[in-house]
Amino acid sequence: MENMNGDHMHGMMHNNSAMPPAPAMHHRRMMMHMTFYWGTDALILFTGWPRTSSGMYALALIVVFLLAFLAEFLSHSQLMNPGSANHVTAGLVQTLLHALRVGLAYLVMLAVMSFNGGVFLAAVAGHSLGFLLFGSRAFKKSPAAVPGKTSDLPRPMSC
Repeated sequence: MENMNGDHMHGMMHNNSAMPPAPAMHHRRMMMHMTFYWGTDALILFTGWPRTSSGMYALALIVVFLLAFLAEFLSHSQLMNPGSANHVTAGLVQTLLHALRVGLAYLVMLAVMSFNGGVFLAAVAGHSLGFLLFGSRAFKKSPAAVPGKTSDLPRPMSC
């Protein structure tokens, strides 16, 4: 499907009836993918990033991997010693950690919404390695200090 300016629409419905035709405009519109695709031509999180450079694309994949890995670290780590802080301080620290974990998870989700296969695999790999190292029993040396408590944060919701 092609519109009047010669841009390919690739099956997306686009309503140009509200806008008058502008034949003098020759810039290309960035079309958002609605299915998974492979390649380094991606738009991840920010306008113009990672551009068309394969090196920047590799950096973007590493950033997505690290964001997912850090989200898993925060989900499964006990960063505060039980009983070391008063309840108000502990509650504030838990709230800040929760906000950070949720923010990281949303950034990973938005990156995956680029529908780039490499970004999807980087996010899954980051979450998987993070869970293997911090959430699974594979590398646990001893049981948690408080029985049944494995994290400073409430357990992540499961679907």
